[in-house]
Amino acid sequence: MKLSDYSTIAFDCDGVILNSNKVKTNAFYDAALPYGEKNAEALKNYHTQNGGVSRFKKFQWFVDSFVEQTLRNEAYEQLLTRYADIVEKGLLNCEFNEDLYELKEKTPNTNWLIVSGGSQCELRALFEKRDLANLFEGGIYGSPDLKEVIFERELVRDNITLPALFIGDSKYDYFSSNKHGLDFVFLSQWTEVNDWKSFCKDNNINHIDFLRSIS
Repeated sequence: MKLSDYSTIAFDCDGVILNSNKVKTNAFYDAALPYGEKNAEALKNYHTQNGGVSRFKKFQWFVDSFVEQTLRNEAYEQLLTRYADIVEKGLLNCEFNEDLYELKEKTPNTNWLIVSGGSQCELRALFEKRDLANLFEGGIYGSPDLKEVIFERELVRDNITLPALFIGDSKYDYFSSNKHGLDFVFLSQWTEVNDWKSFCKDNNINHIDFLRSIS
């Protein structure tokens, strides 16, 4: 199917819109560092192995795994706060994928939206600060809602209409969008998925190195 045939194009944020995967990977490590380097490394690895999943689930896994039960609620909130503070600074300054401007010109009648694992309120504030929100007339959506929940809800609202395409850079991006009937393209440009080539081959997924390569 040609790009111009899609009624809706949805984008993941980290690793697709922004070169922010490393920002968030390092933030998970730094946020957990007060619990020791070994535990911080464990969280960092868990994060990269579960790309596209919200921070809420990742920090819940961490406290369940490494924090005494009576201290988990307090630790969870502290970790979230520390992580958000670190990430905010990084996201304001990380590289933006300027191929989006050319892609927007190619799809003037297509509804664009963000479906991310990042915090929805933080993403909306960030995109306003970086003057990017106007690219996504369909809206900017994220956690605490899961991606599959967002896809299902926006399909019911007719904010996503088929045929629709999701552009992402994680395995979860593929599974969550494919489940709801969206086509999927894997963008390898900034991905942290080490085995993305074999994953795409095994699942017959179209992949591109740069957004400007899509047609």
